[in-house]
Amino acid sequence: EVQLQASGGGLVQAGGSLRLSCAASGFTFDDYAIGWFRQAPGKEREGVLCASSSDGSTYYADSVKGRFTISRDNAKNTVYLQMNSLKPEDTAVYYCKADQITVATMCRFMPYDYWGQGTQVTVSS
Repeated sequence: EVQLQASGGGLVQAGGSLRLSCAASGFTFDDYAIGWFRQAPGKEREGVLCASSSDGSTYYADSVKGRFTISRDNAKNTVYLQMNSLKPEDTAVYYCKADQITVATMCRFMPYDYWGQGTQVTVSS
């Protein structure tokens, strides 16, 4: 596990789009699986989307399939979470992680004790 900081959150209307960023320093994303997670008020944290460029595997939460995608800018060593067709239930604090485990383990079991501040996404109806 390495420490990252998510950014780019904000307020958006339902149906809109937002792109979150996750910048890395001191390592390259190519060697790691990337995961995006979120926690809504009063709810448990959930794995939203985890992806590995080394084997092409991905894991999506059912609630975001077809709406959220992950991309990378290798030159900037930054990973993005593109969120389209946003819904009020997407409102949460979003976090990113990089790790050398399977995407299923990463997104389903979230084996982390420290999460950092994350970035707030608020979707208004």
